[in-house]
Amino acid sequence: MKSMTMNGMNTMKNRETTDHQIKILTASALLMAMNVIMSSFGIPVPGGHLYLNDCIITTAAILLAPGYAAAVGGIGAFLGDFFFYPTPMFFSLIAHGLQGFLISWAVRKFVDKDGERSVKGAVIGCVLGLIVTTIVYSLGRAFVYSTPEYAILKLPYQIAQPTVGAIFGILVCFKFGLIKRFDSLFNK
Repeated sequence: MKSMTMNGMNTMKNRETTDHQIKILTASALLMAMNVIMSSFGIPVPGGHLYLNDCIITTAAILLAPGYAAAVGGIGAFLGDFFFYPTPMFFSLIAHGLQGFLISWAVRKFVDKDGERSVKGAVIGCVLGLIVTTIVYSLGRAFVYSTPEYAILKLPYQIAQPTVGAIFGILVCFKFGLIKRFDSLFNK
């Protein structure tokens, strides 16, 4: 009789684990689709375009574990470039994949006194992500367009884009309560 009860408890625990994994994969897929959309078009600004996919990457990285955040950032940006402007797609895969991973890692590494994700960790991660995306895209532009001058010319956009994304993601997750809502739905 005791083994039947244990089997029933194990089955219920396995089902809960599977349900949780499905929820997280679904949320990741939704965020990845949003990343594809946001990386597919830019807001025209003097001298170039500003893409808002960093807003989605930062938000996903704060909410999701590092592996999921890396997939949302890298694969989402890769697909957005693949469909609409394929030249930088591999640089986007690397830059935004690392960006998502680093933000998510830092948010979980630098926690507040209660062990919860903190704004401090998000800011540290966003700074690391900004450095990585700036380096990868600058090297990529110098390589693809064969001119370091072009990479230097685009440097302000490479800094502005992750900065805007960081501000948006941190505000939405911490100030406007998305992190608490997400945790209540997906991390029960």
